[in-house]
Amino acid sequence: MILLQINQLVKRFGAETILNNIKLEVKANDRIAIVGRNGSGKSTLLKIIAGILPYDEGTIHRSKDVTMGYLDQHTGLETKETIWNEMKSVFNELIEEEKALREMEAKMGDPDLLNDPSRYQQLLNQYDNRLQSFKDNGGYQYESDIKTILNGLNFADFDFNTPIYELSGGQKTRLALAKLLLSKPDLLILDEPTNHLDITTLSWLEQFLRSYHGAIVIVSHDRYFLDHTVDIIYEIAHQQSKKYHGNYTKYLEQKALDYEREFKAYEKQQSEIQRMEEFVQRNLVRASTTKRAQSRRKQLEKMNRLDKPKGEEGQASFSFDIKQRSGNNVLKVENLSFRYPNEEKNIFSNLNFTVNRQDRIALVGPNGVGKTTLLKTLISEHQATTGSLTFGTNVEVGYYDQELARLDSRKTVLMELWDEFPHVNEQEIRTVLGNFLFSGEDVLSPVATLSGGEKARLALAKLMMKQSNLLILDEPTNHLDLTSKEILEAALIDFPGTIIFVSHDRYFINEIATHVYELSHDGITVYLGDYDYYVSKKQEQEEIEALNQEKVNTKSVTPEPKTNYHEEKQRKQLERKRLRRIEEIEIEIEALEEKIAENELELIKPEVYQDHEKALELTTANQELTDKIEELMQEWEALHEHSEI
Repeated sequence: MILLQINQLVKRFGAETILNNIKLEVKANDRIAIVGRNGSGKSTLLKIIAGILPYDEGTIHRSKDVTMGYLDQHTGLETKETIWNEMKSVFNELIEEEKALREMEAKMGDPDLLNDPSRYQQLLNQYDNRLQSFKDNGGYQYESDIKTILNGLNFADFDFNTPIYELSGGQKTRLALAKLLLSKPDLLILDEPTNHLDITTLSWLEQFLRSYHGAIVIVSHDRYFLDHTVDIIYEIAHQQSKKYHGNYTKYLEQKALDYEREFKAYEKQQSEIQRMEEFVQRNLVRASTTKRAQSRRKQLEKMNRLDKPKGEEGQASFSFDIKQRSGNNVLKVENLSFRYPNEEKNIFSNLNFTVNRQDRIALVGPNGVGKTTLLKTLISEHQATTGSLTFGTNVEVGYYDQELARLDSRKTVLMELWDEFPHVNEQEIRTVLGNFLFSGEDVLSPVATLSGGEKARLALAKLMMKQSNLLILDEPTNHLDLTSKEILEAALIDFPGTIIFVSHDRYFINEIATHVYELSHDGITVYLGDYDYYVSKKQEQEEIEALNQEKVNTKSVTPEPKTNYHEEKQRKQLERKRLRRIEEIEIEIEALEEKIAENELELIKPEVYQDHEKALELTTANQELTDKIEELMQEWEALHEHSEI
């Protein structure tokens, strides 16, 4: 089933054409990514699909009754409501339907209605149909859905009664995504949904979207995310769209093969055209060959000439080199810890690791564990609380700051680079800036007016010119479009020095890392491989730990010292009592639900609904049973909250 179809779409801003001859089709359950350079019109196209922006030419056909949900990359919930109430508002229709069902149940006990079997049967049929629809639409599970999505988007430790206006911008954006996912539209339109998500949350979102019952159209710079969520790619380049089947990696392969094939076809035709033109020129004036020459000329005139394939639009071109080679031992960290002044708790402690020449080390870990703090400690921007770090022979450090705070907004692009390297002549500085797409008058633009991507390219230009042999990079792919990320990867892969970096870009980690260091508050765990290897080893370790725990649970418990015997005995008795009570509640709820089902079956029997007293008795009983289930569920949840950690 086709949900949406776009043909010959054109969008202009003033005299500038942004999109031209765009074709796109979305079928039920499609997983589509729209990719392209920054400024190519991807977000504009999403807004047109969502009906937020108008278009100038072309047609858009939407299937009747199709529901759409749109997440802007800059969206954040702005409301005085609490987290829970805002999420619950998605289900207002279900909540109203639940109230209506309760009212219908109350009417069933009305003596006047019981005296009218026809009206009573009609009400009963309506109730049965609406109750089934209520169940099918998730009437008994929407609260569970809210908790599942909030937990998945990293709100598990939050008080759901927290007002949303008290949250950070990133948290508000995640809540906007949560609310959209709960609404379950037929077509989900997501613009950079991976912003503000750590790796754990990204993995959860990938799994959620893979099992989503609807179509999805995504714009994202996270290539690993695209590889694991989409199977159709639309590329926007030179204002037009081109469709590819497969995930992002497959798209890159197909794109390279298509370009090679089209270029060969173009070259072959150009050779043929040249050969025919030369024949015409040589033979047109000769009487014996003029007819053949005229025939060739007609062939040339009728020929459907191929356009020269368009390669990548202007893109950065750079490589990293070093002034001198470092020793084999680049860095040794021993018992390192860091705590902010006036704070009692360390950000991290007991860090011990070594870095050797040409290592590519990816630092990973949850948000707040101190990855950026560790990098700033390595470059002496922060002073370690305890421990030591020792750099090896001839080590020169180059640092890339994810906040780009080291750029002076008061300077021009040219002077930002030239002041850093005053002994280099202006022409060389301009050449370097040209390689990073700053040409002509662009170099005289104030740094303050640059976009995030432009600032990132300028910071990389400074880093390249420093020629350090140890690069310490904090989220270097932030602000870069997909093409720029690939160019940066190629430069780092060929870099002859050592790299320590923090990144949430799992594709980037896979391409660059030789080691993954997982940072926790209490130390570092080393994995010798890329991101995929790290994930597989983590899963293997978790499985082993689960097996070991299972073995421990089957063994007899070693007696505690006598001094703790009575205390431990009492604790275990309470724990057994808690578990026993949970089991009793579950059995009791199951029995009550079965009783409600039996009563509902009885109510639809003619001999029952015609017996007014019996019908009223069953309706009242069902209400009491429902109230009892709610009480038991509250007790069940409280017992689980007090489970042992």
